[in-house]
Amino acid sequence: MAKRGSDINADLDALFQGSLAEFTAARNALAKRLKGEGRALDAERVKALAKPPAPAWAVNQLYWHDPKSIERLLTLGERVRKAQTGQLKNADLRALLDEKKQMTAALVTKAAAILEKAGHAASLDATRRVSATLEALAAWGDTGGLPQAGRLTADLDPPGFDTLVALMGGKNLQASKVLSFRPPKPAAEDPAAARARLRQTVQAAEKALRDARRDAERAEAAQAKADARAEELEARYTEAKEEARLAASEARKTAQIVAEAERAVGKAKAALEASE
Repeated sequence: MAKRGSDINADLDALFQGSLAEFTAARNALAKRLKGEGRALDAERVKALAKPPAPAWAVNQLYWHDPKSIERLLTLGERVRKAQTGQLKNADLRALLDEKKQMTAALVTKAAAILEKAGHAASLDATRRVSATLEALAAWGDTGGLPQAGRLTADLDPPGFDTLVALMGGKNLQASKVLSFRPPKPAAEDPAAARARLRQTVQAAEKALRDARRDAERAEAAQAKADARAEELEARYTEAKEEARLAASEARKTAQIVAEAERAVGKAKAALEASE
């Protein structure tokens, strides 16, 4: 990796080491400061920097957190190229490729942890983009004029066949030949199959609607039955309450009659005793 030490490089390094959520604000603040210092060209260069997508940002963080791991990957990529062109004598190409695969997988795992810790999705698509970007960096190595780890502003595709041929031949590449990562286009669906699938979707939706209506009717019938039962029970409760009131009243009257009868018996006994 080339050492980055000038003033503008130090500013750029600090920018790309920051959080992704604060990238735009930090970039604009840096451009404004540079412009205020009379460094218009540097300010324009900074202002033109695109905000990296999350996977590219994660690869940048891999570089800043552990640059030696990225350097080992690039060195291994160079050894693979040399083994493929016969420049590395007695090299076990299969072993080198396996080692590069394992190293890339380990870096992808670290990148996923970085994404999750920062609150970004470490989805299958995101990790796939991280892996593709690492493969691209390993293939290019330190080729001048091409994107470098630490300052990526886009996800990258591994180089195509023509680019690989140029790399193996030691030729310089134009940055315009480097492709940003492009998700594969979904295969076009056969029109007849698409119509059949849509018909099945409509049929499934109609069945779900019929089932829902049937369940709703059953629920309404059950509610009506419950309401009728509640009214019946309420009427019975009112009737029972009235019967209880009447019974209580009758009981009070009966108790009063009993009391009067007891008093009458008492008076009669007293009169009888007095006459003897």
